[in-house]
Amino acid sequence: MRKLLGVVACVVVLVVLIGLTFGPRLLEQSTNKVLEPPPYPIGEAAHKLHTQLFVADLHADPLLWNRDLLQESSYGHVDIPRLRRGGIALQVFDAVTKTPRGQNYDGNTADTDNITALAIAQLWPARTWNSLAQRALYEAEKLHDVAARSNGTFRIIRTKSDLNQLELERQDKTKHPPVTGGLLGIEGLHALEGDLHNLDVFYEAGFRIMGLTHFFDNEIGGSAHGTTRGGLSEFGRSVVRRMEGRNILVDLAHASPQVIDDVLAMATRPLVVSHTGAKGNCDNVRNISDDHLRRIAATGGVVGIGYWDAAVCDVSVSAIVRAIQYAANVAGAEHVGLGSDFDGATTTPFDTTGVAQITEGLLVAGVAEDDIAKIMGGNVLRVLRETLPDH
Repeated sequence: MRKLLGVVACVVVLVVLIGLTFGPRLLEQSTNKVLEPPPYPIGEAAHKLHTQLFVADLHADPLLWNRDLLQESSYGHVDIPRLRRGGIALQVFDAVTKTPRGQNYDGNTADTDNITALAIAQLWPARTWNSLAQRALYEAEKLHDVAARSNGTFRIIRTKSDLNQLELERQDKTKHPPVTGGLLGIEGLHALEGDLHNLDVFYEAGFRIMGLTHFFDNEIGGSAHGTTRGGLSEFGRSVVRRMEGRNILVDLAHASPQVIDDVLAMATRPLVVSHTGAKGNCDNVRNISDDHLRRIAATGGVVGIGYWDAAVCDVSVSAIVRAIQYAANVAGAEHVGLGSDFDGATTTPFDTTGVAQITEGLLVAGVAEDDIAKIMGGNVLRVLRETLPDH
């Protein structure tokens, strides 16, 4: 009997080890898909233009996963080598801290959480298992570790000085490999755990763009996918004021229409929607209205167009280009950018090495090269110049 129990114990341990080793990887492979594998050939004119651009992506979620971002992976969407090959100058890396079971666009409560099990399975520190704030900080630590091990080829952007240096070095075509910049963001300020002091803690950790809500209502206000779709709470108003005071970009992705209205009524600085689509082009609750497109543009802000089906009503380059053109026609080309949602449980037409296909699609569609430069990253660069702290 003792021998049998020993065998059973060994089998249980083996099953657990296999699950810890392969479970998260299989989950990522099944949720972050690419329709067409690389390489992604483009024409000579598009290639020449793309290599001259400052390309910026306002939203990706690879920090949720355990891949070493300094190593090129055969799955998922984003890592540093692929950003380099795709010509991406600046990538926003978001910390995801909580998602509901059965996540959907129509209505979710905050009663369940997928990330706890994922954090344990990926052997994240125990401090992250029951703390959303610690999860955000740990994901920031992971990106700082990437920067520290990159031999200067990847740098986290915190200030205008950092941004200016990145732009200067990107213009130096003799520098190989070119430096890639990363900006830290948070997807949903439930990560504050109701404590305004944590906003300052996150700022010190390097976070410079923060989404107010994600897939459920929180202490800040209503989500577009929550149960109330309410507006900003009083705590939410104090958070927005503190964010503006600390030069942190307010991200309205996933926010309820009422939260968007409430923030627009009090904003004194440019606003962004990091990853979305336009209802007028692809009508669903995930996307924002023409009115909000125009009013966010009026703040000097930028709306990042996503690459997945709910954002653009298809998984194709042509659908992304159509959505960008629609948003530019409504808000102006000066207020549209890229917001891939790479590695965010999405299926996309390409990984980050294929972003030049958007440049080519816009060029073929007859968009002026100056406007393409704005859309592909120039607008994000402008907003960051206006909003990042000086030092």
